[in-house]
Amino acid sequence: MSLSYPVARSLEDALKPDAPAARSRREAMTFAHGLALEGLETSWLHMPEAEADALFKALGADGAAGHIQRYEDTSGHAVVAVSWWKLVDPNHVRPPEKRAFEPAPAPEPTEDHTDDLYFRRGRTKTRRKKVTDPNQMDLFSKNLKG
Repeated sequence: MSLSYPVARSLEDALKPDAPAARSRREAMTFAHGLALEGLETSWLHMPEAEADALFKALGADGAAGHIQRYEDTSGHAVVAVSWWKLVDPNHVRPPEKRAFEPAPAPEPTEDHTDDLYFRRGRTKTRRKKVTDPNQMDLFSKNLKG
């Protein structure tokens, strides 16, 4: 079963129990209503234990279905990670090279000279016929009858 992440414009909206949730980017686009989907965001909240407990209780059993995770920092304070689909105004969309869900465009292909560097003389060695010592007696020769 895959996780569903809330779809919202801000972190505060994503933490509301009634926020719409989507499992895929395509499903999140159905909740966009004219806004652009910037991508899947992960926000880190440092808060006291009491606030973290209150947050998890407010969301209920169905609310914190994996998109909210609780951690602890080195000093023992609660750290909550929230993953959510971020909606933005279409005029403020980040360029594709800075988006987390889209890879940067591939560079233009250049001429590849790898084979010239490593395989200048071919990939296999030619087999040489072993020179036999004239003083060695050939026991398995076809010319011997015996």
